[in-house]
Amino acid sequence: MTAPPPPLGLLAELTHRCPLRCPYCSNPVELSRASAELDAETWGRVFREAAALGVLQLHLSGGEPAARRDLPEIVAHAARAGLYSNLITSGVLLDAGKLQALADAGLDHVQLSVQDAEEASADRIGGLRGGHARKLTFAEAVHAAGLPLTLNAVVHRQNLDRLPALIDLALSLGAGRLEVAHVQYYGWALRNRDALLPSRAQLDAATRTVTEARARLQGRLVIDYVVPDYHAHRPKACMGGWGRSFIAVSPAGRALPCHAAESLPGFDFPSVRDHSLADIWAHSEAFNRFRGTGWMPAPCQGCEHRERDWGGCRCQAFALTGEAAATDPACALSPHHHLLDLAVQEAAVAEGDFTYREMARATVPG
Repeated sequence: MTAPPPPLGLLAELTHRCPLRCPYCSNPVELSRASAELDAETWGRVFREAAALGVLQLHLSGGEPAARRDLPEIVAHAARAGLYSNLITSGVLLDAGKLQALADAGLDHVQLSVQDAEEASADRIGGLRGGHARKLTFAEAVHAAGLPLTLNAVVHRQNLDRLPALIDLALSLGAGRLEVAHVQYYGWALRNRDALLPSRAQLDAATRTVTEARARLQGRLVIDYVVPDYHAHRPKACMGGWGRSFIAVSPAGRALPCHAAESLPGFDFPSVRDHSLADIWAHSEAFNRFRGTGWMPAPCQGCEHRERDWGGCRCQAFALTGEAAATDPACALSPHHHLLDLAVQEAAVAEGDFTYREMARATVPG
């Protein structure tokens, strides 16, 4: 096997702790406790190894990374390693003083998550009363600190009709970029699929809204748009392909080809406590298992799209079929494609409420 190209991005999941309880959270259902988290010095070593490996962008995430009291120290490690750092945050644990400390430590960019444009709905979805108001105050602090701002809006059935208001919110907060990201259904989101999955009519309306807004706001606001696989006919190249351009490290130190990969059974994901990032990237069985095209079953093997979508999402394939190596059901050629249609039909008549993300429900992975 030829050596893989270097990863461009590193997602450092600093903690699973978070004051929000979002029912679509991308963290695994089994959440790591604070006692299992890597310390700041270990993160610093990982950042230096990432820079040497070729990583350019570092995303500091969680949970809520500001739950770490040593976050300024971690940011300083990233700056000394020469990495461009992006803080992915809910904003509810940071005030102007704490944010300025992060800017002084070398933070380059802030990505603020919002749950809705309407305060009551946003607080209900996030499970934190007053959370939305705190986010708006935090966005003002981002500008005061001189940091660029991206707004991240995870959209689904219960907020998608207010997408025009979310675009207006991004403009009012002075964001340079808006990420309109449809929920991806694994982990907590899979538990809440019936309450979150939008109708086709909602999706089509949202796509028209984004298309119009991109034309109208060109030069003022960049809008990224991630569509849901459940209404697709072709799969996305999940994370640019398994083990091709992205590496994640969990709070406990597991190195992963994507942030949701811990949901897959039968893997021994290596730890950065025991191995260098370069060794993990090049040689670990977990990263090489679905790298390239040699692993692909029919109809992926021989498909003209195989080096564009790289087989789609392994976590979604497992969630829907029980086999991580199966053809992603988002592909119309998959023998399991009908499962997506069935899920959409079931969600259309479901009346269930959210199962919120809770640390109390979690156990420490073994």
